Amino acid sequence: MVQPPGTPVASGELSEPPEPTWRFLLGRGLPQFAAEAVVPVLVFYAAWRWAGLGAGIAASTVASLALAVWLVRRGRAVGVVAIGVLFVVIQAAVALAAHSTTVYLAQPVVLSALWAVAYVASVVVGRPLIGVFAAAWYPFPADFRAGRAFRREFGLQSLVWAAFCLVRAAVRLYVLLHSGVGGFLVVSILTGFPPYAALVAWGLWHAKRSFRDAAEPSGGGELKLAPPLALQPYRRG
Repeated sequence: MVQPPGTPVASGELSEPPEPTWRFLLGRGLPQFAAEAVVPVLVFYAAWRWAGLGAGIAASTVASLALAVWLVRRGRAVGVVAIGVLFVVIQAAVALAAHSTTVYLAQPVVLSALWAVAYVASVVVGRPLIGVFAAAWYPFPADFRAGRAFRREFGLQSLVWAAFCLVRAAVRLYVLLHSGVGGFLVVSILTGFPPYAALVAWGLWHAKRSFRDAAEPSGGGELKLAPPLALQPYRRG
């Protein structure tokens, strides 16, 4: 039996993962993508135009930290959020020391390229990063996360995201160096949320199809779907 999102779970009892509908998956993860891809850069640009580099960095940093608190309260992994907070602090410190808008904006571009390397490396070692992030969208049971279907699907998606991050980093760096902050803002938004949303939608569709294809016939002639589509019981940690 599928439990709707938000159903309370009695302590010590087994629960079942919610039905992986488009509404549930997008409502759980898409706001995070929108906020992380758009809000900090818009806040920086507005404060930078109004009061200069220091104000822009301070405002963007505060916005990013507020976003981190919001993500933790929504149940995101503290470790992943903490890495983002650490980068935000380092980014602000380096830019203030250099007193350079270009240095401040170039650091996320470099980080995007490093993410591409990390995605590829995670596939090589058999622990695809997109699989780690997917757990923030859907509560996959631990035994399914350790399975071949999970690693194969999210290994493919990790390579797709690696290619996207590398191309986006190259485009943003070129625009930053040749068109200035205004052009960089436009390109960051155009190459941020819209392709993010498209890749997330493709990833959700492809994963659901892939996991259905991984279904195995049961003894009674019916298909027994692999989690999460089989809705196998799991214990909340």
